This record gives sequence, C-alpha cells and structure tokens, in this order.
Amino acid sequence: MGAKKSLFIFSLIFVLILTTSFLIVFPRAENISFIPEETGCTSIMAGRLATVDGSVITAHSCDGNYRNWLNIVPRKKNPTGATTKIYSGLMHTETPWDSRNVTVRGEIPDIEETFSFLNTAYPCLNEYQLAIGETTIGGRRELYNPQGLFVIEELERIMLQRCRTAREAIKLAGELVKTYGYGDMGECLTIADPKEVWHFEIFGAGLGQKGAVWAAVRIPDDHIGVSANIPRIGEINLNDPNNYMASDNVISLAVEKGWYDPKSGRPFRFWEAYSGRKPFGIREYFIFKTLAPSLKISLDDEALPFSIKPEKKVSVRDILKLYRETYAGTEFDMTKNLLVKDPRTGEMVKSPVANPWMSRDMMLLLNTLKPGVVEYQRPIAIAACAYAHVIQCRSWLPDPVGAVCWFAFDNPGQSARIPIFAGVTELPPGFEICSQHEFRPDSAAWAFRRANRLATVRWGEAGRFIEEAIKEFEDKAFEELPDVEKRVLQFYKTLPAEEAAVKAKAYLTKYTNDFARAAIQKYWELGNKFWAMFARGF
Repeated sequence: MGAKKSLFIFSLIFVLILTTSFLIVFPRAENISFIPEETGCTSIMAGRLATVDGSVITAHSCDGNYRNWLNIVPRKKNPTGATTKIYSGLMHTETPWDSRNVTVRGEIPDIEETFSFLNTAYPCLNEYQLAIGETTIGGRRELYNPQGLFVIEELERIMLQRCRTAREAIKLAGELVKTYGYGDMGECLTIADPKEVWHFEIFGAGLGQKGAVWAAVRIPDDHIGVSANIPRIGEINLNDPNNYMASDNVISLAVEKGWYDPKSGRPFRFWEAYSGRKPFGIREYFIFKTLAPSLKISLDDEALPFSIKPEKKVSVRDILKLYRETYAGTEFDMTKNLLVKDPRTGEMVKSPVANPWMSRDMMLLLNTLKPGVVEYQRPIAIAACAYAHVIQCRSWLPDPVGAVCWFAFDNPGQSARIPIFAGVTELPPGFEICSQHEFRPDSAAWAFRRANRLATVRWGEAGRFIEEAIKEFEDKAFEELPDVEKRVLQFYKTLPAEEAAVKAKAYLTKYTNDFARAAIQKYWELGNKFWAMFARGF
C-alpha cells in the first residue's frame, strides 16, 4: 500500500473516530420485543453472604440517551386528601426544571409523608437503604399497553417514597399496577435492602388490559444475579412466598395467550412464556464465568443458572471492576486484531487509535478494509452510558451512612466513582445539568464526557491517564470510608438519635460534595490535557 493511500486511510479513520464517538440514540419505542444493545442496561446483584463485608448490592448502568442530571428529593409531608401526579417524559429532560415533553398520565392518592430519595433517571436509593437497579427487557409485543398509568421510572419513584424494604416495594408495585395499569415495555428491577435483594420482572397484560403480569425471585444470600436486557426468571414456586412472588395472572395469562400449555408436561418458565427468546447473552455469561471460573456454562447453552455462587466472595470494588469490563485480553476483545508495526522495534503492537468503544461506523470501515478484523461484542462498559451506579446496603450501620451509591457520570469504564450516601441531602449544582444536550461548562456530567471522548481518540496514549484517575479516586474513597463511618457512629453514640441523624446527614453531605468537586475538577483537567496532547494533530 502506497504512502499516500495509507495516509488517506489513516486520515479517514481519524475523522470517523472524531465524528462518531458520540451516543447512538434510539427513541423509546412503543412496540418492540428486543432492546437495541446501545441502549441496554446491566444490573448486577449480590446477596449479603456473597460479599466480603456482608453488604447487599444492586447496581445499574443507564445505557442510552437518558438524562444524567440528578438531585436529592427531600422528605415531604402531605395534607389529607392530597394526590401525586404520575408522569412520563422525565427521563429526557435537561434540568429538574425542564418541563418540555413531560406529560401528566394521571394521579393517585398520596400518603401522609414520603421519604427522601436519590432522583436519577431511574430513581435508585432512599433514606432507609432501599435501593433499585434497572434493565429494560422488552418482551412480547402483544403485552404492551400504552393505556396503563405507570411507566417504570415512576413506579420506582413511588416505591422509594413509600417503602423501607424490597418486599414492601414489590408488593406495592403489584398493587399499583393492578389498580392503575402498567404502560411500559418489559422491565426488570433489582431491588435491595440491607438484608436481601430481589429480581423483579414486569410486563403489560396486553392492549386494553389495565393490569400487568410480573414475577419476583429472591437472589439467595450467597449468590450473584445478573440482568442485562433479557427476561431471566424461569420456574417459579408460588408455594414458597419467602423466595418467590408473582401476579395472580402469572400463569393464566400465558395459557390464555397460547404461550403455555399446562397439559404439555413442561414446567412453566416465566421467560419462555413472556419473552420466547434465549434468556441470556454475553454479559450474563461473562460475569458468571468471571466469578465462578469452574462453572460449566457455554454461550451455546439454552439457559444459564438464574444466579450463581461465586467461588470467592466479592467486594464492592470487584463489582466496580466488572462495570469497567470491555473483555480486554479475552477471546471477546474487539481490539485484539487491530495491530500495527512499531517503527522502533518492528514488532506488531496494538494500534494507539484502537479502543473498545469504537462506533459501528468505525468497525464497518475497518471490516471493509480487512474483513473480520473486528467482531462486535457488547461489552458491559459502553460509551453510550448516561450514568452508572453500584449501591451497597449495610445492616450494621445507621441508614444515613449504611447505604452508599457509587455513582459515575458517562461511561463507567472511564469515569471515577463518587460516593453518595443515603443521608446526603444536597448535591453540587452542576449535578442538575444534563450532558445529553448542548455543551455547558457548569455541568458536572460534561466534565467526564469531554475527557472520556477525547481519550478515545488515541486510547493507547490517553487511556492510562483515565485509568490512573479512576484508581486515584477509588483508592481515596475506600481508604477514607472507615473514618467516615467511625465519625457517623460517634454521633449516634454521643447524641440523641434525632440529633445524631441531623449531624450525620450534614457531615455526609459535605463529604460527598467535597469528593464530587475534586473528581469533577480532575476530569476538567484531564480534558484540557488531552486537548494539549493532540493540539498539533492526531
């Protein structure tokens, strides 16, 4: 290949890197049975006996064009007879005050007092350590009913405002959708409290049908569970309410629709009836295989175990690492064939422009130049992520410090995590400005997005700075965590409970805000560094 042709191809590749390193947007569809991979989320769960410290864990990566502003919604006392509005469209707003495209679907009676909660696009944590992860799982087209009142994020909000435990939240959700209807696609919520974590899947009951069909399975205390955009619940034992819950119509609806025949002799499997497609993909497989290497599973299997016992107990940092996973160094590594000759040594090395978050356009170009050089695999960490969190709930600590939301803006494979405790009452103003719209220098999310996108231009050079930043803030957080907990416990030992809670919340709010500002500043500096590194070209 001549020098001019080589230069042209390199230039073309570079332009594509710059112009396609943005989010791939898929609008929320009304009638789909699958989830586009660029918008699909990943949730990992861990029971208290599966973790090194006894934490119960749930998590979520919000992959897609969803709002990534967040704030704390405070407790609220409501007058007798008050109602609360149920909305749709909140997940695509630019700030908490943006009402464009937000519609009121209806109202329900309010309660005397609602709890404080962390208001992410999919609300995720309340002041009593009730935590929720989410993944959209699609389901059969025939189940979708747009007339139902609740979309999933509003169902989560009501759960967090009214419930203290996972069981309470599931029962409330069942009552609400039975009374008012469910108007969203198939969804999975992974619901945790300091004692246990549940995997809850819900679908509409069909066009014109008010209710919903749902099932919930408790993850065994010594197990890990995963949900990654595919219905996973199999057989359910309705005679064991300690570990299974379901809607009244869970089997009868499948029989009515012709999706299950009780006379067939086959057991009823929830995923088989209401999805009909293979109940796992590469993400579930990779996570299970990583945590239980001797597990005899294959991507060719009809189904995987619903949950697995890890061969070693996991830490929160183990889960954070899984959310950075791009399969580097494995058979699924998409960059393994992107090699160039090092002009200094003559050895074949990975190209500095190779990165695990290449756009589909870039992969198409590379495969056109050399067929099969890139084989797409859906990694856990993707550039299309709006935000991600891993939440640990801990029964032995007071609620304000007991639950920690390890939050990341943008791609969790590139962004430092910020600890947001259940007792935090306020976040920095920049948290309330989304990065899915125009660039704004007062947006916390844009600090991470700018640095992360620039780093992928020459990941081979810039990636190490991102990785060092992640480690710096993760080390800082986990080194300081015992002292933070000790300080809060001291409040509860020396002060009346109510006064201790006030002191603890004020202290935790200041700690989280200081930590967040340091991380934001670091990523603005990284973005500036990458501009300087590439100032004379790429």
